[in-house]
Amino acid sequence: MVFPAKYPSLNATEMTEEARQTLIRVLRVAFPHESVPDGPYERTADTILTEAQNETWFRVALTQGLLSLNQMADGDFRTLDDESALKVLRRVEGTEFFGFVRRTAVLNLYDDADVWEALGYEGPSFEHGGYINRGFNDLDWLPDPRVEFPVGETMPEMAQGAAGVPRPVAEGHTTDSTNQPGATSSDMEEVKK
Repeated sequence: MVFPAKYPSLNATEMTEEARQTLIRVLRVAFPHESVPDGPYERTADTILTEAQNETWFRVALTQGLLSLNQMADGDFRTLDDESALKVLRRVEGTEFFGFVRRTAVLNLYDDADVWEALGYEGPSFEHGGYINRGFNDLDWLPDPRVEFPVGETMPEMAQGAAGVPRPVAEGHTTDSTNQPGATSSDMEEVKK
């Protein structure tokens, strides 16, 4: 495949610092978080480049994708403003290139401790006894839950079901054992004694 003189060949663009910087820009536009520092984006780009280096198909897809971005940007994708860059990315979102970048980025960018800190995630809590003891109820950005019923509605009576799971009680029934599913007439006689 021969590219016009104004576009570099695949081999000339493969895994260069320019390719890395373009990839970092792709990640910033595709996964925008103002509070996330550059480090996680750079590390994710490096992971993508390493995976592409180890797999010929991904290396070709990545290289062709980066060249296509520059071509659609009329020169250098890195110089586009966020809105224009997003429009270009939307044009390639169904390509193997973008699928590879997205898959790798989701698994790596959001598994970075710097991203966790920026987004307010405290990290895994298994080693701290689980979320019930650490972070279970500390969300301050969710609205308070509605705890009362609308006018005219009442809270339904609940009975202990199988394995102790509460279940609604049908109208006209009670929660005593004589009214439980599977209760026999001898069970009812025992209750009456």
